[in-house]
Amino acid sequence: MPEFFLDTLANGLRLLTVEMPHLHSVELSCSLGVGSRHENPHQTGISHFLEHMLFRGSQEYPSSQDLESRFEAIGGNINAATDAESTYYHSRLHPDHVKDGLQLMASMLQRPLLSDIETERKIILEEAQEDLNQEGQVISPDLLMNSLLWPNHPLSQPTIGTLESITAIDVTTLRSYHQRYYTPSNTVIALAGRIDRSAALAAATEAFGAWSGPTVESTPPPTLLPVAGPSSRWVTDADSQLNLQLTFRIPGRQHSDTPALRMLRRILSGGGTTRLMQRLRENLGLTYNADANLSLFDECGAFAVDLAVTPENLLPAIRELLLIFEELTRELVGDGELARVLGNYLFELEFSHDHADLLSARYGWGLTTGFLRSLEDERLESSALRPEQMLSAAQRHFSAANLHLVVVGPYNEDDRKQVEQQLAAYRH
Repeated sequence: MPEFFLDTLANGLRLLTVEMPHLHSVELSCSLGVGSRHENPHQTGISHFLEHMLFRGSQEYPSSQDLESRFEAIGGNINAATDAESTYYHSRLHPDHVKDGLQLMASMLQRPLLSDIETERKIILEEAQEDLNQEGQVISPDLLMNSLLWPNHPLSQPTIGTLESITAIDVTTLRSYHQRYYTPSNTVIALAGRIDRSAALAAATEAFGAWSGPTVESTPPPTLLPVAGPSSRWVTDADSQLNLQLTFRIPGRQHSDTPALRMLRRILSGGGTTRLMQRLRENLGLTYNADANLSLFDECGAFAVDLAVTPENLLPAIRELLLIFEELTRELVGDGELARVLGNYLFELEFSHDHADLLSARYGWGLTTGFLRSLEDERLESSALRPEQMLSAAQRHFSAANLHLVVVGPYNEDDRKQVEQQLAAYRH
């Protein structure tokens, strides 16, 4: 049985259906190809602002309470998220009410009122304050790292926007942005769960078939500026711990090394036996948790490690982190370690067949970004990886020139100087 079915309506809207007849629910999602990287500097945060405003009501359901109560009545709980490349709406539904859910989603997407903007602006401004300290400085390691990795590029802009840009956005600007990007050809609807393809196609055609709009013109992204590492950014914040993010700038998701980098992330993080947890936590007691994350865009990406430490543990934590990456560039991952991590990942892929929300998000995002990959694709690709490929990828990308560090918290200048010396001494 195919993992999914893909149909395209006459207006260009794409419908992806994942039949999971053993389930008792259906996950409905909508992915649109618009995010913070599509914004100009004067409209930073508008994709996220518009996402919020769609919950304020539509022509058929003129208030947020009207809209959300209707989703709740069919087993749903509508939610959304915006990132650099896409905007994503999703809700669980009862299988008997998929048609109703699609009609609700169509009303939200096509006919929003964009009303009560000042109330929503206040909510978004409160959300934006979470990334700032009392002096108005940015204290989010992610945002600080983005500005190091992608200077003067849309990827360096905060998805939520700035206090100034959020304040300046008005209804006219939102309406124009909506008309430009919320079009059928820029939309993917995914249904995963107890649904069949023909029923899904009929219901989606009824809800979305009359929708029209221009094709979103693709514009070449701005050129990424070269950034020579190692570099670091330090922000003082009143806290008991330092939040660290150590990152290597890497190529985008289409690069041939992407499968190896994904497996290296799992070698480092994802369970109690992985290297970061064993070395930093279990052996040295330097942190409660350490995570490795891979952010991949079309033309670039970041391989990051995040952790929090007390000030006295800063130097030994950085020293051990750099040593871990140096070892990845010098030594083959052992067959036993790779087999253990790969086996866990293959089970994780198999478990995905029990989670409609994961599959809806996976395939919807993949189709929206042009990186649609089946679970079988991932299984075959991962199973074929060899330690030599991972070593080569590590040597190419875990270099000093790609190395960057962000530290937020109560650091002292002596420690800062020593950390910068450690970064300068990093070699592979």
